[in-house]
Amino acid sequence: MADSNFIDYVKIHCKSGAGGAGSAHFFRAKGLPNGGPDGGDGGNGGDIILQANPQLWTLLHLKYTKHVKAGSGKNGSFNRMHGAKGEDKVLEVPAGTVARDAETGEILSEVLHEGDHCILLKGGRGGLGNDHFKSATNQAPEYAQPGETFQEKWIILELKVLADAGLVGLPNAGKSTLLAAISAAKPAIADYPFTTLTPNLGVVAYRDFQSFVVADIPGIIEGAHQGKGLGLRFLRHIERNSLLLFLIPSTSEDLAAEYRLLLSELEQHNPELLSKRRILGISKMDLADEESRKRLAAFKPGIPVIPFSAATSDGLSSLKDAIWKELH
Repeated sequence: MADSNFIDYVKIHCKSGAGGAGSAHFFRAKGLPNGGPDGGDGGNGGDIILQANPQLWTLLHLKYTKHVKAGSGKNGSFNRMHGAKGEDKVLEVPAGTVARDAETGEILSEVLHEGDHCILLKGGRGGLGNDHFKSATNQAPEYAQPGETFQEKWIILELKVLADAGLVGLPNAGKSTLLAAISAAKPAIADYPFTTLTPNLGVVAYRDFQSFVVADIPGIIEGAHQGKGLGLRFLRHIERNSLLLFLIPSTSEDLAAEYRLLLSELEQHNPELLSKRRILGISKMDLADEESRKRLAAFKPGIPVIPFSAATSDGLSSLKDAIWKELH
């Protein structure tokens, strides 16, 4: 998938339908000039509905959708006829989409699994016709309820990518190179920071025709939880991964400090991320000199550590074995 087509954030103005008005009609027929009230109820306004569609992977189809409006309910009529309900508007999105109030940032709803759906904005209720208001003391009520008004709101839709393992590391740690080496994905690769500007997904073939999905997520920098660098635009994608695969290059001057920085940024974004299973991959082992290997031997982070080189393929089998073991 081309980077330019990976849309994971859209802002849409949504407006539900207003309810139809109840009717204040009175029955009239030959020989019955003063019949009783027979006004019908107004129809409910249409809802704005968010629905997960398993055939969608990005929000690209909503990129140019700026306004979504549901239909208004029809007014009630004579002979107790109810007005028709307004047409609902369904926003189909990939599973893992979160809807937020654009003004307050409050999470309104999220659809995480196939088939999930929810009402983002409820349509207005239709008004009651005058037939509802007749009584022994008021047999000819001329009053009927107006329909409830619509709701409208700017809503932000954010996609959180679902993968078995998410690659976490500083820019230029070798994440895209690793994904290209173990899957058929074709991420952009270059020797400078922020080559990856959007998440890339790759399906990794494993033993006995099994597989798992790895997400290459844009690199973390210090202050990412505050929005620095690519910031919050990518940190949310880590939340839906079952396993976090940290990557630190063997050429790093301080493995422990780099690992602590990654943990700190994840914790400050969402402390629950630290409860996920973790593996540490030491990349670019083909560039490691004797000093680098000594630093690696002394580094004890308390999680599985797998040295590898995507350039030479050394250690990739061990890395895939470690991922599979943690996932299962």
